[in-house]
Amino acid sequence: MAKEVKTIDATGKPLGRLASEIAILLRGKDKPDFDPAKDSGRVIIVKNFKKVIISGQKLEQKAYFSHTGRIGREKFTPLKEVFEKDPEKVLKKTVWGMLPKNRLSRAQLKRLKIEE
Repeated sequence: MAKEVKTIDATGKPLGRLASEIAILLRGKDKPDFDPAKDSGRVIIVKNFKKVIISGQKLEQKAYFSHTGRIGREKFTPLKEVFEKDPEKVLKKTVWGMLPKNRLSRAQLKRLKIEE
């Protein structure tokens, strides 16, 4: 099966709408032969991700949670800090939230490529 490559320009698009569009394309829900247990094999390339729109006060208010596993060691990192350091991580985490949590979605997320 040949891999289908789809390129998306993120300039001026809201983060959530872009992520939902990517999730639909990765799963293959836009194809007439969609099957939840079948992998579409599609590769998504996102260009100009730094020009995406993050609406409202999300940059200051939204925070990503992580935990070391030790008591009292939770860490909250603001979206603004993560976006400046690694914008790719923001998009992958957003798309991950829109995919089902199974082995197939982990394989699909590996086919999401971000170019500047």
